[in-house]
Amino acid sequence: MGDNEEDLPGPSINQLAGEENVAVRIKLERDSRGWSTNALSDRLNAAGYEMNPSAVWRIENGQRRVTVDDALGFAEVFGISLANLVGPPRLAAHARATELVEDIRRAYRASHMANLAAAQARDALDAYLDEHPDVREEAEAAASLAVAEELIGLPQPYQLRNRPSPNQKDTE
Repeated sequence: MGDNEEDLPGPSINQLAGEENVAVRIKLERDSRGWSTNALSDRLNAAGYEMNPSAVWRIENGQRRVTVDDALGFAEVFGISLANLVGPPRLAAHARATELVEDIRRAYRASHMANLAAAQARDALDAYLDEHPDVREEAEAAASLAVAEELIGLPQPYQLRNRPSPNQKDTE
């Protein structure tokens, strides 16, 4: 595989996922390992994904569609995530960038799930306080204090953004 991103075949970085990406990625991954279509087929079959060398060639050349099971097999044999397999081939040439994109995806999902849990907890408290308005003031104050106590000492996003990255050297 060439070092220059322009040398990589396949869709542009703007095409984030798709069957064409999978076909290109399969060929790139196979070639980078020095495997023939026979060797890849043997590995797929050993992993429980039945596929002959001709099917591998047809997928790589856009003459056979990739099923979900096929994609799972290729990802397993190559030791990469399914998201990585369907992603842009040019980005996949930069493994660290791909890892960081995946870290962002996981963090945003965790953040979304935490926000959902917080909203559900707040809704439950509001429903309770609608039934017990006599404790609303104290409960609201306690909830605000609890949130403030949780935030004390936690790094804030602006603090993280202004830190040098691990690859930057401190010039001070």
